[in-house]
Amino acid sequence: MLSRKMADAVNKQINAELYSAYLYLSMQTYFDKLSLPGFSNWMRVQAMEEFAHADRFWQHLVGRGARVTMTAIEGPPAEWDSPLAVFEAVYAHEQMVTGLISALADLANAEKDHTTLNALQWFLKEQEEEEESADAVVRKLKDAGDSTEGLAVIDRELATRVFTPPAAAAQ
Repeated sequence: MLSRKMADAVNKQINAELYSAYLYLSMQTYFDKLSLPGFSNWMRVQAMEEFAHADRFWQHLVGRGARVTMTAIEGPPAEWDSPLAVFEAVYAHEQMVTGLISALADLANAEKDHTTLNALQWFLKEQEEEEESADAVVRKLKDAGDSTEGLAVIDRELATRVFTPPAAAAQ
């Protein structure tokens, strides 16, 4: 059984993951408005990943005998200045999420909750990939500058991204 403190912290993380999904759906809508279907696809896939992360945390709580508590999810922004500004926001957001998960790992360590600490290792590795993915798009957009051709090439590339559900977490 999880401590109350750990369960509360994981419940907050579920909310953060759901907010992330809302954020990426809002970004998808922004790209739909700009008629950039590849960018829109990237955000849709990212939102699906965030829902999967929330579910993985959810299953961890349930598997450890804790209760999931649902709280309000803050509304995300709806407008950005450019595709580059969106991906800079994605990168900053993923860095913030990495910090949240690192704090969870610190708490699990302090509580000597080795099961949760072990489960968090998957998320920490995932966050490394999330940050790398967002940063790669930021770099490509900076390289493209104001080139509409460059933006079109990136849009076609981002259209190829597909959602692959993560393997089930071991309980």
